[in-house]
Amino acid sequence: MGNLFKASPPPASRTLRVLARLLGYPDAELRANLSAMSQALHDEAALSKQRLAELDALLAQLGRLDALDVEADYVQLFDSGRRTSLHLFEHVHGDSRERGPAMIDLAQTYEKGDLYLAEGEMPDHLPVVLEFASTQPPREATGFLGEIAHLINVIFNALEKRESRYASVMGALLDLAGEPSRPVQIADEEPIDESWEEPAAFDGCHSTGQERPGDAKPVHIVRRPAGSDPQRSGASA
Repeated sequence: MGNLFKASPPPASRTLRVLARLLGYPDAELRANLSAMSQALHDEAALSKQRLAELDALLAQLGRLDALDVEADYVQLFDSGRRTSLHLFEHVHGDSRERGPAMIDLAQTYEKGDLYLAEGEMPDHLPVVLEFASTQPPREATGFLGEIAHLINVIFNALEKRESRYASVMGALLDLAGEPSRPVQIADEEPIDESWEEPAAFDGCHSTGQERPGDAKPVHIVRRPAGSDPQRSGASA
């Protein structure tokens, strides 16, 4: 893949966790921790100064704008079309039945690292994927990001087309993967009521794991306590 950092990638565990949180629903808890998130990014220094400046601009925007506007912008960006969906398999499998087995395979990848999904979390939701990557050694994390870089690039281009500061998050992930951004032809989206319909077999796949006002806070992948015995794949730790 032409990975620029394959030999010696920089440690980026804290950076990945901040980026994962930035892609979550911008609730009051997130906005209360914007300064700490910026500090963590700068302390680890896994990203270039230019990229850090872009992320600081996003953090400042989240803190400056009215809470309702920030939340509405998030929903409009990530819940209104396929190209900006944070569910990665939406970009690969769409509504096909191949998506189910792919979900199982990804969840099993997490379990091999002794990490389990909390109830309601979807394994292909990008914040969850990034939290998993943050638990891996630098080289493995970089390789893992490289495997999904083409999907991140699609979202990056779609967010750039919408002139959204959230594009800086995707740009940062491409940087950490050692992959350059590439132009992608982004077609105009279908109306949401048409593009977001799903067959019953995957009812709720798109929205599960995305926070909204009034929803319970999601608990991302966590390590299983010693001696516990999950009853099924996807059990929370």
